Amino acid sequence: MDRPRLDPDHLNYHHLRYFWVVAREGSISLACTRLHVSQPTISSQLRALEQTLGGPLFVRRGRNLHLTPLGEVVARHADGIFSLGRELASTIDGGLAATTQRLNVGISDQVPKLVAYRLLEPALAIPGGVRLTCIEDTSRRLFAELAIHGLDVVLSDEPLQPGLDVRAYSHLLGDTGMAFFAAKSLKPAGLRRDFPASLGSVPLLLPHESAASRVQIGRWLADQGVIPRIAGEIQDSALLKVLGQAGVGVFPAPSAIADAIVGQYAVEEIGRTEEVRERFYAVTAERRISNPAVAALTKAGRRIFERK
Repeated sequence: MDRPRLDPDHLNYHHLRYFWVVAREGSISLACTRLHVSQPTISSQLRALEQTLGGPLFVRRGRNLHLTPLGEVVARHADGIFSLGRELASTIDGGLAATTQRLNVGISDQVPKLVAYRLLEPALAIPGGVRLTCIEDTSRRLFAELAIHGLDVVLSDEPLQPGLDVRAYSHLLGDTGMAFFAAKSLKPAGLRRDFPASLGSVPLLLPHESAASRVQIGRWLADQGVIPRIAGEIQDSALLKVLGQAGVGVFPAPSAIADAIVGQYAVEEIGRTEEVRERFYAVTAERRISNPAVAALTKAGRRIFERK
């Protein structure tokens, strides 16, 4: 049976606070001590909230209470609601001083961390400062979180797919070619002289098949007549580079951050191609970006990938 649609005007935030304290304390008795109320009072408040939300929030296992899937969703949003309440109280107590802006960013696990940092850097420098929260996950899961306004923006290597039931907009930040890197133990000078044919003589570390660039790289290698010796297909972009740094294999990364990769991971670039293009997107719930931090981020992206 479908859960009845919740009217936000009918949500009792007093009940929600009681639930939130029980969830944080792990038991009704501890919540009673913190809230200075009786156990029947809290129990009745929880039942009322469950009726409003259309399902159980806790399940009892032995003496302990555990959140149900619905309870986990409600608890996560309650954290944000009461965190904002504390910030409001702090602002009022501080004489209405300028508040630090919150920026909740989802970062796809396929977006290189160096790209993410360069995109976020100017957003953190806006007047008044930014309190940053970053969540890393698959693009699909992050888009779902964006749909319920849990995130301000998602940084992804792919746009929002038409089949997803999410109302959001993909803003292309730019695209870049692909460079290949090797640790000194793989003798990069020799690989550089015979690139790209040399890629067939060394183990390769490639992005996981879920990465938007994976198919392009495979097609390009085939066009070059290279039969790859795949040492690993890695989903996490940072781990891919760490393994490459250790000499496990040659690895690809966006040419827009080639200098930073060489400096940070002590590897050498052995060649690059413009035939493999990796694109990056900022996906937001609004067509015209009004959040100053997100606007700074998108502006930075177009500068970073300019002519790359």
